[in-house]
Amino acid sequence: MSGVWIFDKGVFRLVEGSDSRKVLVHVPTNEVITSYSVLESKLSSLGWERYYNDPDLLQFHKRSTVHLISLPRDFSKFKSMHMFDIVVKNRGDVAIMMTWHCVSNWVSCMIDDMGFESEGGIDMSPNSAC
Repeated sequence: MSGVWIFDKGVFRLVEGSDSRKVLVHVPTNEVITSYSVLESKLSSLGWERYYNDPDLLQFHKRSTVHLISLPRDFSKFKSMHMFDIVVKNRGDVAIMMTWHCVSNWVSCMIDDMGFESEGGIDMSPNSAC
């Protein structure tokens, strides 16, 4: 069985053929990171500085730590492993949101820094449930 299990009106049901994806979210503003320019702006506000040493990577360093964030230059190659790296190094300020496309609606839930669904994370408002 492939699909996504959705909890709706007290009942779990399997939605076949649903599509899921992860997005990076800046928690204080609830803004989805849609490009490297947006990401760089958010990281800069959190104290990260851009390194320009490697032409194949975008790298950020925080002076007060030994942490280094290395990302592929092409945003289309930005994967969940890069998102988790950013989340772990910026706890509370950045989160991963999992979205599922079910029929015609998107359902979202927050994924904490260990990859588990946060309690109460699924948006079950009438317009977002499948």
